[in-house]
Amino acid sequence: MKSKHWLPLLAAMLMVSQVATVVAKEAKPDVKADTKDEFAVVADHVREQMAPGGRFESVDKKQQATVNRDLSTMQSLYDRFGTVDAMDQTTKVELYNNQSEVNAILTHNDGDREVCEQVKPMGTNIPKTVCRTQRQINMEADQSKAFLENHSTRVQGVGSKEKGG
Repeated sequence: MKSKHWLPLLAAMLMVSQVATVVAKEAKPDVKADTKDEFAVVADHVREQMAPGGRFESVDKKQQATVNRDLSTMQSLYDRFGTVDAMDQTTKVELYNNQSEVNAILTHNDGDREVCEQVKPMGTNIPKTVCRTQRQINMEADQSKAFLENHSTRVQGVGSKEKGG
């Protein structure tokens, strides 16, 4: 009788441990900064990647200012405490909040981030999934804008010659 109660519990525990293992693998950070020196390297890398041609080049000036402010705040916390382990709980929360804001901005503007959408190709109603990187989307938008500006300038130039002649 007792084994009937333990069997479902054991099965549930095994399932939870497998899920936890998968989540832990997915949540593994790419860069870990527990010390002042490690953080300095991470912050420099982020700033480099926000420059033209970098992974986060599409971060606008206002967001760059926010990222730089948060990185400076985090650096000052590391300057005061040296390591995350030495920080008190209030400081750890402040560090976490700054880090979350930076990560949100960078994730949204990551040139390597893949964005997928359902589109209906011309001539069919069958939707197709198309995936592109954020960098590709930004380049296409810039090219379209440049084309429209160039075409608009030509049309305005032609129209003014006709009116003047």
